[in-house]
Amino acid sequence: MTGTRAGWMRYVGWMPVALICHTPALAAPPTVGDRRPSIVRVEKTDTGYRLLRNSAPYVIKGAGGRNNLDALVEAGGNSIRTWHTHNLGRTLDEAYERGLSVTVGMWLGHERHGFDYSNPQDVARDRDRALQAVVEYKDHPAVLMWGIGNEMEGDGDNPLIWKAVDDIAKRIKDIDPNHPTMTVVAGTGHDKVRELIEHCPHIDVIGVNAYGDLSRIPGELKQQGLDRPYVITEFGPYGWWQVGKTPWGAELEPTSTQKAETYLESYKVAVAGEPRCLGAYAFLWGDKQEHTRTWFGMFLPSGERTAAVDVMSREWTGQWPANRCPRISALTVEMSGESATTTQPAAHVYPTGAKIHCSVQADDPDGDKLVYRWELRSESTDRRSGGDREQAPPDHPDAIVNVEGHNITLRAPQTAGPYRVFVYVVDGHNNAATANVPILVK
Repeated sequence: MTGTRAGWMRYVGWMPVALICHTPALAAPPTVGDRRPSIVRVEKTDTGYRLLRNSAPYVIKGAGGRNNLDALVEAGGNSIRTWHTHNLGRTLDEAYERGLSVTVGMWLGHERHGFDYSNPQDVARDRDRALQAVVEYKDHPAVLMWGIGNEMEGDGDNPLIWKAVDDIAKRIKDIDPNHPTMTVVAGTGHDKVRELIEHCPHIDVIGVNAYGDLSRIPGELKQQGLDRPYVITEFGPYGWWQVGKTPWGAELEPTSTQKAETYLESYKVAVAGEPRCLGAYAFLWGDKQEHTRTWFGMFLPSGERTAAVDVMSREWTGQWPANRCPRISALTVEMSGESATTTQPAAHVYPTGAKIHCSVQADDPDGDKLVYRWELRSESTDRRSGGDREQAPPDHPDAIVNVEGHNITLRAPQTAGPYRVFVYVVDGHNNAATANVPILVK
């Protein structure tokens, strides 16, 4: 799977569409303080496609999430993506106040959660909730396009799912002809794009979520006969399903420095160099627990930026930020002279009560003084699929017995089991780097 980043759902009432008046096209783009609705079009060019917002070319320089919007503007971003319509009015207003557009996500049920697309009542409930959002917010100037569902297609072989998506898209066009329709799939496997093309003629744009394999997406879309533009609706580091594991099954998470390199390399190939691509939404403009506390967040839980923000700012503006994030080259964990690092993993298996020595190698591009924070956490046991919400595992502050700058000594807990050693390197300017190593206590 590619990974879903889902939010909560809410149910609202339905308003008859017969009461809706269409909004006329505008000649001039709205500015902050100008509450006229935006007019967004997809235009075919000689080489591909482009997006026009109020008659002006518009490349999506976006991020997934509703937080840290001022930081997004500072980094050169111009759009956010949501997964559901919860608190949509507030989200649109906050984006509009900062000059940001919003791809409005409309959550559709997933079969893995028990949703039944052969049940007319379930399908109608999702449809009516989506259309209610269009009725209520179609004239908001921050709306960019309507994102119908997120990774609800599974393997893509259930035509009832595509039928439900296209039905919503068709009805949206009757209500709001001024904003394109999009649906979002998890990668391009199982020929799902062919299925979408066949069953969803009213979808204007295909959204694709992809992570470490993002560079393959343009070729796969072409191979499956894509006949319309695409947006990369989620991208980021190699996911936990794409990396190596320890002998006991713990995924080996890249450092924040390595993740930033992946953001940059894949963006250049699949987004910046592709004339069929309308832009992309980096994931996640915030933080979340998904297998670890740090895997997908472009910010730490404590609020500091990581290097993924730096590289996206570089791509969006052409310049690096004035002050950049620290860089980690290695995190070493050892006992009795036996060591392993994040770049050459070995079996970190230690007896209960053992002293474990940890050291991180880091530097700062601006020469800032670095401060080091350390944690030992239990390995996550609340493992969900598709990015569903997880509970963070407990930390064990008493395990840290000595701290000397970039070196610490841990005492392995008396309770056997899998753990992770985390380090956070901060520079005093709200920038950080992070790395972790999984260990097993026996």
